[in-house]
Order: sequence, then C-alpha cells, then structure tokens
Amino acid sequence: MEHVRYSVAACQTDMPNPLDRRAMRGNTDRMLSMIDSAVAGSAPFLPVRLVIFPEFAHSAPIFETVSELIEKLAIRIPNENTERLEQKAREHNIYIQSGSMLEVDARWAGHVFNTTCLIGPEGILYKYRKVNTWIPYEVHTSPHDLEGYDEPLFPVADTPIGRIGCAICYDWLFPEAIRQLAANGAEILVRVSAYMDPWGATEPMDWWTVVNRCRALENIAYVVAANQGASLKHYPPYSWPGGSQVVDYDGRLLAQASPGPGERIVIAPLDISALRHERATRRGHHMPAHLRTEAYPVYQRHQYPPKLDGETKITFEQNNRLIDEAKRG
Repeated sequence: MEHVRYSVAACQTDMPNPLDRRAMRGNTDRMLSMIDSAVAGSAPFLPVRLVIFPEFAHSAPIFETVSELIEKLAIRIPNENTERLEQKAREHNIYIQSGSMLEVDARWAGHVFNTTCLIGPEGILYKYRKVNTWIPYEVHTSPHDLEGYDEPLFPVADTPIGRIGCAICYDWLFPEAIRQLAANGAEILVRVSAYMDPWGATEPMDWWTVVNRCRALENIAYVVAANQGASLKHYPPYSWPGGSQVVDYDGRLLAQASPGPGERIVIAPLDISALRHERATRRGHHMPAHLRTEAYPVYQRHQYPPKLDGETKITFEQNNRLIDEAKRG
C-alpha cells in the first residue's frame, strides 16, 4: 500500500471585510499569494498537499438582513474566486479548502448559505454549507431547515491524499456534526472558522483548542483548523484570536499559531497511512466502533428549529423566538 504522508497548511487571514462582490477579488488575490508562500516554504521539507483557509476569508455576513446579503455580497458557486483557486490547485497539484463565502442558489430562491468548497486539480469536489448557523446573529440559511433539501449535509471527498470532510465554526460545538463526517468516512476533519474572543486559544476559556482536540481523539481523525486572524479594526464588533492549529488522531497538538490577530501559516505533517493503521488495529478507545446508538433517545425527536406559524424569513428576532421555543420543547 502506498504510504500517504505530506504537510498541511492552515492559513489564517487578516483582511478587511468586503462590502460588495467586487471587493472579494482582493481577498482571493491575497489567498493565492499565501498558497504560494505555504508551498514554497515547505518545499525543502515535507511538501504541502492541502491548504486550509478560515471562515469568511472571502466574505462575511456583515449586513443584518438576507435581502442586503443577496443584493451586495452573495454569489453563485462556481464563480471567479473558485475558478482561480482551481487554477492554483492545478499549478501546485494540491487541494484547497476555500475560505467561506455567502452563496445563492437558484434552487433555493431567497436564501443565502455560508459555504466553503474543497477544490483540487480536478475542480470542486464538494460544497459544504454550514448546518449549525451561529444563531441568533447569523441570518443565512441552514440547509437542514429547507423542506425538500436533497443534497448531502456532510459530504466527504475521497482524494489521493485521504478522505476529507469539513464543517464550519459553530458546527464544531455539536459533536454530532463531526461524528457524522467521520461516519461518512472522513480521515481529515477540516475546521473553517471565525472564532472570536474570549472563546479562543488561550486560557481560561480556550474552547477553540479544547474542542479541536476532543473532536480529533473521539473520531480518531486529524483536525486541521484555520481560524480568523482579523484585527478588531478589520472585523468589528469582535476581536479574533487566530491560533490556527493541526491536531493528530490522539488529540496531540502538532502545530499551532501563536494566539492573537494577524496572518499566519501553520505547517504540520499528516500521516494518513498511520491513521488508517490505527483505525484498523486499535481495540481500546475506538469510540466510533463502541458507539451505542440506541442509548440516546434525545436524537429520536425533533429539536430545532421548531415550527412557528409558517415563517420562512430569517431575522435576528425570529431566531430568538425559535431559540426560546426550542428551550420550552
């Protein structure tokens, strides 16, 4: 069996938020340059084959209403930005997890998704649309909530460098989401994130690190987590702690950026062959194999979102009403 071992690069960005679609090109320019840097910096050592960017690297939901997001920022996929990343993937023979962008789809008129793409030399391998939106603030749509939605919620791509799955930021506070990616075959769990202070990479509330390490060990998978490094000036009202990191399948931190705003490129080795050997031979601490699925009746009833008077327009106020109703349910 071919030994699959290479370096991964988690790239965190520090750029002003685009205010319209045209400004997204400047963000993509910078991301392409960071890819070149990651590949060049690793070339004398273990070459980079996978590059990850954070949530909102392309654009963020900085407007309060869906209609404003559609008018000013949302874009169809594929688009100019994904095509340029595809060209870069072919140039270096690498795979790229794009930063997330706000997506519209003709099938789902009036809705906006927070979407990231895995892009390789062969093109877009999957689109992942954020399932657990950061409510109440985020007013874009979870595909889970759309009646008749028939695309995979947690796609996994089988590539020459391993089986890759991705979830976005708040998704990772739901162990079920990451467990589903692992159940779908993911060996590399990618976290595309914009995680703000104080839930960052430093004690006493280092949720970022705790969650990344726990999801890795409980799923026997690598975690590659790229976090926003934007300064408060670039991305108010929060400050963004960075701390991008790579974790192995036993929860060991292989590499991490120093906490704090600013651009960083974090490089670490992934040994997919070793991971596969562990999954095949391990008896103890093989949580996916030890899972007593019927023991958890909480998943046998619907929890969120509750149905409220046929409302379909997503707003901050509606999100708060849904949360209150779910608490009572």
